[in-house]
Amino acid sequence: MFLPILCIFSLILSSHAAVQDFCVGDLAAPEGPAGYSCKKPAKVTVDDFVFSGLGMAGNTSNLIKAAVTPAFAPQFPGLNGLGLSIARLDLAVGGVVPMHTHPGGSEVLLVTQGAICAGFISSANTVYFKTLKKGDIMIFPQGLLHFQVNGAGIPSTAFVSFSSPQPGLQILDYALFANDLPTELVVQTTFLDAAVVKKLKAVLGGTN
Repeated sequence: MFLPILCIFSLILSSHAAVQDFCVGDLAAPEGPAGYSCKKPAKVTVDDFVFSGLGMAGNTSNLIKAAVTPAFAPQFPGLNGLGLSIARLDLAVGGVVPMHTHPGGSEVLLVTQGAICAGFISSANTVYFKTLKKGDIMIFPQGLLHFQVNGAGIPSTAFVSFSSPQPGLQILDYALFANDLPTELVVQTTFLDAAVVKKLKAVLGGTN
């Protein structure tokens, strides 16, 4: 009678032992669709689970007057395989994060300083936007176009979390005008004047 019980108990223990608590990314190995391969447990340290890069403001001396400091799997290997990540957003006065998408994850934004006008556009072209103040939170569903604009007369800061260790990023303006797609095709697909397209390509580094 006790033998079957011992066998069952042994199976339970072995199944628990087989559970993998984490998969710290081995950044020296290639990254695949499922993320990085796991670092050997003997080489994992507490530093793999701690990231100290979000305490300082990013450099907003650029065209959009904005900076995003990511803590994604390449910067924070302990996130690998856990389905989440975080980043810091700094917006100088007049700063803007243009229309963009994260194809790999949904986003939660928490304003911690100043005010940020933020919004997204649904697949039915319905617009949802609001000026968020310190302590306000807004969500942006995966894959939808969204934006953030400084809504205050002072530098503004937010922290954003994602439902993926690698949420991805595609900025609409750069996708349209920072490439070598011929101007004629951009004109045909956007209904913009050729002069406008050429001007935007010049500003954003595109050609043709």
